[in-house]
Amino acid sequence: QVQLVESGGGLVQPGGSLRLSCVASGSIFSINTMGWYRQAPGKERELVAVITNGGSTNYADSVKGRFTISRDDAKNTMYLQMNSLKPEDTAVYYCNTGRWYSRDSVGRLRLFDLGSWGQGTQVTVSS
Repeated sequence: QVQLVESGGGLVQPGGSLRLSCVASGSIFSINTMGWYRQAPGKERELVAVITNGGSTNYADSVKGRFTISRDDAKNTMYLQMNSLKPEDTAVYYCNTGRWYSRDSVGRLRLFDLGSWGQGTQVTVSS
């Protein structure tokens, strides 16, 4: 089993940047695809970025061009660089692992065969 710990959240002004980290421990040899989710109050949890073990990436339309996902397997760490932040990016951000991903019929990213959730890290974009 893989354990995940997110960090790097905080309060930032609109237009600012943050970098989130997700450190994995445990059965890390089993990790294939990883992803960043976010959940705003009263909304469903949304997958915003994925990265495969081969380094291929994909993004939700809402963050494309502003967010960059990356991973450093030597450090067992995945990152989410968030630039040009908007108030609507405010949410708790979570990372998770999966076996594969796809887009559903309305274009939303979906990650399948999920692992265990971490505690998340709060991102607040406000002036």
